Amino acid sequence: MSFTKITEQPSLYNNLETKTAEELLRDINAEDRKVAEAVEKTIPQVAKLVELIVPRMKRGGRIFYMGAGTSGRLGVLDASELPPTFGVPKTLVIGLIAGGDTALRNAVENAEDDEERGWDELTEFNINEKDTVIGIAASGTTPYVVGALRSAREHGILTACITSNPDSPMAAESDVAIEMVVGPEYVTGSSRMKSGTGQKMILNMISTAVMIQLGRVKGNKMVNMQLSNKKLIDRGTRMLVEMLGLGYGKAKSLLLLHGSVEKALEEYKRPHE
Repeated sequence: MSFTKITEQPSLYNNLETKTAEELLRDINAEDRKVAEAVEKTIPQVAKLVELIVPRMKRGGRIFYMGAGTSGRLGVLDASELPPTFGVPKTLVIGLIAGGDTALRNAVENAEDDEERGWDELTEFNINEKDTVIGIAASGTTPYVVGALRSAREHGILTACITSNPDSPMAAESDVAIEMVVGPEYVTGSSRMKSGTGQKMILNMISTAVMIQLGRVKGNKMVNMQLSNKKLIDRGTRMLVEMLGLGYGKAKSLLLLHGSVEKALEEYKRPHE
């Protein structure tokens, strides 16, 4: 299939090496402003995906992010931030990157070119029809991702993608194609820039909306966050002070006793009902 790779088109700027630091930064910032507008246009597709994911996860389903290079790293990043933020198990949203964990810090040659490897990795997790596979690739052509999406779809699993090129091979294998057209990169072809920024925004949107609809937020607060350091214990304590009108010391004791803001709220309110 032939399609236009917007991500590979020449930059709108030239002679970058002749510019001052401030000129470079202002140019990059001007390009970055385009990202939020491109992401806004994808909201109907993102909303559709969230609406399809939530009931699956309520039945025990999981989300798998799959990508290579920057895209893969961003998927792993989003997945790894959800347990401490929302108190969910690390097995609920899983980030897979071509080349494995080594690829988080190093380029792994040819890892993304293996069209079978992605599905092989998914089967190691006993993937099933309650799960969702989200491919991430600016180009929309990464074989590791395209192959995994194709096989997942053949097995009746919900598939989606985040890409910066419309009508890509990756989109063709997706039930929901999120096509975020940010235009040429400031440095020609450097999709770690605008495409990466947009991918991070969309991943935040998907995972946060899903977690909220799964009941992991109360009001606007992270009532299920892990109390893994002093800052988070203080944040949780202040939530209880605000929500229950307690003194700081009593709120902190209640929080540490029950292990989360949500459980502390439930236990405190139970005798007063």
